[in-house]
Amino acid sequence: MQVTWPDGYGRRVLAEVDSTNAEAARIAGGLAGPEWILALKQSAARGRRGRVWHQPAGQFSATLVLRPVEPPEVVALRSFVAALALRETCVALTGAGARFALKWPNDVLLNGGKVAGILLESFIGPEGARHLAIGVGVNLIAAPAQNEVEPGAVRPVSLQGETGVEVTPEAFLETLAQSYARLETQFCAFGFAPIRTEWLRHAAKLGEAITARTGNATHQGVFETVDDQGNLVLKTPKGRVQITAADVFFD
Repeated sequence: MQVTWPDGYGRRVLAEVDSTNAEAARIAGGLAGPEWILALKQSAARGRRGRVWHQPAGQFSATLVLRPVEPPEVVALRSFVAALALRETCVALTGAGARFALKWPNDVLLNGGKVAGILLESFIGPEGARHLAIGVGVNLIAAPAQNEVEPGAVRPVSLQGETGVEVTPEAFLETLAQSYARLETQFCAFGFAPIRTEWLRHAAKLGEAITARTGNATHQGVFETVDDQGNLVLKTPKGRVQITAADVFFD
């Protein structure tokens, strides 16, 4: 498959770094445009809510640094852009389209198990501009054991373990960068609506019962949709509930 690097996007590959998102914060002020940072090894990788992200050698860990101009609530919708690009990349490299699904808010599932996750962080650079770091982690060759993840979380899986396809981090980045650039252009031109429609086409457990846990509440209901602000919408016995941020568990 012939892949070309997208115009206007920088690329740097590091042998080792503490965290690609941390590196993004350090270098953002000196970047002329969006840039991908790929680390072949991370010494302090992390996921959502500060959780440890396990990364043996050969896994994929990268961050895209952007300087968005939209309001924060619009900038945050890029998690859906990234999720679509990530799923599209996995499908392109494995040919296993129907086996990949999207789990709100920002995971990619393969055969029902978590194969990839996304971490968005916003920060002010030293020059005073607001930047966005989109961190992406993919289990390319191995997955953590079930006892290494949060109780009740979907089982971790790897791309190679589930499909038999071996992909290098560099090859994965090339395809991902191209997919993201195309979807970013669409997002900037047409807004969230087409991204939302496509995301829902691949949503895991849509129309089924799920559990969403926020910091101080647990909501159980039918996953009805994602609204035009990116909120999870549940149909519960007490009515429709819109959830901005939560950990989702499948019943």
